[in-house]
Amino acid sequence: MYPKLFDERTFKFFQDYQKTCTNPQLLCSEWFNTQKLYQKWFIELAEKPQAMQSLPEDAYQEWVMLLNAFQQKISGLSVAESSVEDKRFTDADWQEHPLFYFYHQAYLLWVKQALQWVETHGSEDSKLKKQISFFTKQYLDALAPSNFPLTNPTIFKQTLTSQGQNIRNGLQNWFEDLLKSPGHWQIQMTNTKAFELGRNIAITKGKVIFQNRLMQLIQYEPTTPTVYQKPLLMVPPWINKYYILDLNEKKSLVKWLVDQGITVFMISWVNPDKSYQEVCFEDYLSEGILTACDAITKATNEKSINALGFCIGGTLLAVACAYLKAKNQSTISSATFLTSLIDFSEPGDIGVFIDETQIKNIEQKMALDGYLDGRAMMSTFNLLRVNDLQWSYYINHYLQGKKPIAFDLLFWNSDPSNLPAKMHSYYLRNFYLENRLCVPNALTVLNEKLNLNNVDIPCYFFSTSQDHIAPWQSTFMGAKCFSGNITFVLGGSGHIAGVVNPPNQNKYGYRSSDVDIKSLSCAKEWLKSTTTHEGSWWLHWGEWLKMHAGNKVNQRIPGQGKLKIIQDAPGDYVRKKID
Repeated sequence: MYPKLFDERTFKFFQDYQKTCTNPQLLCSEWFNTQKLYQKWFIELAEKPQAMQSLPEDAYQEWVMLLNAFQQKISGLSVAESSVEDKRFTDADWQEHPLFYFYHQAYLLWVKQALQWVETHGSEDSKLKKQISFFTKQYLDALAPSNFPLTNPTIFKQTLTSQGQNIRNGLQNWFEDLLKSPGHWQIQMTNTKAFELGRNIAITKGKVIFQNRLMQLIQYEPTTPTVYQKPLLMVPPWINKYYILDLNEKKSLVKWLVDQGITVFMISWVNPDKSYQEVCFEDYLSEGILTACDAITKATNEKSINALGFCIGGTLLAVACAYLKAKNQSTISSATFLTSLIDFSEPGDIGVFIDETQIKNIEQKMALDGYLDGRAMMSTFNLLRVNDLQWSYYINHYLQGKKPIAFDLLFWNSDPSNLPAKMHSYYLRNFYLENRLCVPNALTVLNEKLNLNNVDIPCYFFSTSQDHIAPWQSTFMGAKCFSGNITFVLGGSGHIAGVVNPPNQNKYGYRSSDVDIKSLSCAKEWLKSTTTHEGSWWLHWGEWLKMHAGNKVNQRIPGQGKLKIIQDAPGDYVRKKID
């Protein structure tokens, strides 16, 4: 049964939705002030009319060639297939049917020439040039013929054969998505009902042994009679939930580590609300990593631990290492950084969202709510791979009318956390905008000036070749900030899939090198010196970690130390979703 689209409840819903919606399209036009960006660019162009050029002669020739090919298609003559690899145009009719052939070839040619023109006439301001190029591509992606029923052969055929049932199902899916999250429309990417924390995700057995307002600390139960002396503290990003590192038995890095004899502790961050408005970045350090280290000492009687940070958790871990060094404390004896930015000078495409104007827009919004809604952050990241993470699901869910399948990585991706206003403002300004962490003594935290050059503990950096959030070339430059022995490893795939790569899957492979990265000037030099390995980076890192884990001791059972059990893992904090 389909929803009544015109009842009183629905009218009120759309009125409220119109006022508060922060979907990806509105993020482009409102949050990031694309109108003002283009205005600034157009003013530059108008002031230099002599620099304006029409399309080069070969551009017109390309259109003539396309029209000739279209004529041949209509006449039934064969035409060489396009060599462009684009997942949007895999249906055979994009090549075989003359009309759909023309649609997609004309679109690809138009996009190519439009982006070339934008590049040729780019702003002298390098930041503005990147922003215009990025957002122009966003708008061009939105206009792809694959996104419309009449110009997508798959949807066109399906609509005819089903007598429009796919469109009706798609409207039903669309309306259900609106009702699920009023004001923050998100396409459902996965069947969220297929997963339950503690049952088929976040499955590793453990106990919450400590908690405060910012985090719960989980100690996992050992599976080996003896364990390595030094425990491992895992610091996940607080943008999302920790269980990306503990999905199921086959994909869980936590479970794999426990089975290797490592005593694993995990921080499970709180999902903050308005009451956390004044929580700052320093609080995540003091009440997060530093407090967790103290709690681990009480639970295990070990004064020195190994630590791992993932994404922004790695950035915080770098801050913690520099802070502890400034205090002459050796609590963390080795650090592992997974896809973590430390040098923010070249943050990749995410940099187009970072400037003074855009940060002020975000701060104004956060001043009203007390936090940044995690769904807005998720939408921003999705824009970096908009065809894969938005338009493909738009086509499947709304045009084809399909229900989403069950996929644990997408379930996690759809379960973001809010970010406290004061913390997020500090993070954007001091890291992304001013890049102060990698500059010696430029950042003061808890009354200590930070200098990563003084951090001489062994560090392991893992990055991925297709990371759209933390480009590996940038994470490489961050690794050079440390003075200790640095191991840098480059895996395949992206920010998440490249990390969640268990040995049993035998996917992607990785690159490593014995060359001291501090002797190299750039990431390209390092890449030339690397050796390619098959299999998972977990095995390589596991051997490295064991070298820094000490001798074997008797297994440690949660609750047998000075900290008592509060509740079973995964705990309560991870269960709180954004309303």
